[in-house]
Amino acid sequence: MSLDLLGTPVVDTAKAPDRAHSRARGARSRKVAVTASRVLLLVAVLALWEALSRAEVIDPFNFSMPTKIWDQIHTWVTHGTALGSLGEQIWYTLYEALLGWIIGVVTGVVCGIALGRITLLADILGPYIKVLNSIPRIVLAPIFVIWFGLGPASKVASAVVLVFFPVFFNAFQGAREVDRDLVANARILGASDRRVTLQVVVPSATSWIFTSLHVSFGFALIGAIVGEYIGATKGIGLLVAQSQGTFNAAGVYAAMVVLAVVALVAEGLLTFAERRIFRWKPSGSDG
Repeated sequence: MSLDLLGTPVVDTAKAPDRAHSRARGARSRKVAVTASRVLLLVAVLALWEALSRAEVIDPFNFSMPTKIWDQIHTWVTHGTALGSLGEQIWYTLYEALLGWIIGVVTGVVCGIALGRITLLADILGPYIKVLNSIPRIVLAPIFVIWFGLGPASKVASAVVLVFFPVFFNAFQGAREVDRDLVANARILGASDRRVTLQVVVPSATSWIFTSLHVSFGFALIGAIVGEYIGATKGIGLLVAQSQGTFNAAGVYAAMVVLAVVALVAEGLLTFAERRIFRWKPSGSDG
């Protein structure tokens, strides 16, 4: 940067592309370094686990070892499980979690926006929602099994109650945090309550709602797995229960690995959808 005759700073525009290229190259280098560090950390943990198990520093019967877990996953993939193919178990659990997630998200968003917009309704139902939220919802899974049986309905119900509350509170807060000037301007232009809600409140609360979607899908998987663990005919949770019943630690860890992969894929899809929807938002690295 230099100064002109009047002392005003002059930016050298010829160097701007070079600086942008340097920043982009630095960002790529950092991304590669972070990815490599993550891989190395995972390899180090697995290698240490394997070494301690083989040396019997930790009990290999209870803690198993990565090679046995890999063998268990390979057996499930190539020969299937006692319940059927591994893909069938994954789809069964994913179907329950997805259905429960969708129902929980829709009801949570509708109820959150409604109570956020209607103060009287929030005052009446607020205490009841707080009481229901204070109940450990995992303990409802056995009740749902009694009510709905061993089929997918009981697992969907468990997923719904776990998903509803985080989505509800985020939608409620998002509706309350809407810029009052936007609402006032919309009313000045003659917008009805319905149009204000649909065209001002809901878009403004979308970022709040998406924040809860990342967490809530993990809750949906937890609800499905816990329901299957308590009583089911198929699913990853039943694989965990059967492996535990036969003292197969490798099977328990293998089911956890499969579940983690499913959760990571779902998280990646949600992140992709969020970036597509919120392309207008500046990223955190933009200076």
